Amino acid sequence: MPDLTADNNPWLAGDGRRGTDYDRRWADLAAAGQDVHGEADLVESLLADPTGPCQSSRGSVLDAGCGTGRVAGELADRGVDVVGIDLDPSMLQVAREKRPDLRWVAADLADPVAMALGRTFDLAVMAGNVMIFVTPGTEGQVVANVTALVDPGGLVVAGFSLRPGGLDVDRYDRVAADAGLDLVDRWATWDRAPFTAGGDYAVSVHRRR
Repeated sequence: MPDLTADNNPWLAGDGRRGTDYDRRWADLAAAGQDVHGEADLVESLLADPTGPCQSSRGSVLDAGCGTGRVAGELADRGVDVVGIDLDPSMLQVAREKRPDLRWVAADLADPVAMALGRTFDLAVMAGNVMIFVTPGTEGQVVANVTALVDPGGLVVAGFSLRPGGLDVDRYDRVAADAGLDLVDRWATWDRAPFTAGGDYAVSVHRRR
């Protein structure tokens, strides 16, 4: 199991807002009239796609790196069977307080034992820059563990910033291929703006073989 001390995990070591403070940021954006559910919109559309994993918007979703439950809660409101999992106890505390009706799992995505949830899903989503906040060197294990919780033919969707020297789409595709995933689509935003080389954000959709 990887070392999860703050010195090793970028999210736990960061000085950004977490827990209630993080959640308040999104609440403030929503109150200002901004759409904060782009991830849920895309996931719902992928579930309903005739070529998708379940051909119904009411499929099952693993929100991997769920944070305070913004995406998972919105999907649940739309009738999706959803489970959230996250490493940060302060984020999960908020998620549980907001949505005690949902299942929230405290675990590191790189730990295969902790990721044994006893079920699988039509789709797994990693929003909120999850892939660039995992412990360095565990990216392949994270994608493999998440993929193992997706049914064959199901989808793994990840959105993250592309920073100089950081995880790029070529490396992510290699990691995904090693985990048994094939690229289906890639966009620059959650609302499907076209992706071009040199962009600073990518939303990637891969299908489990």
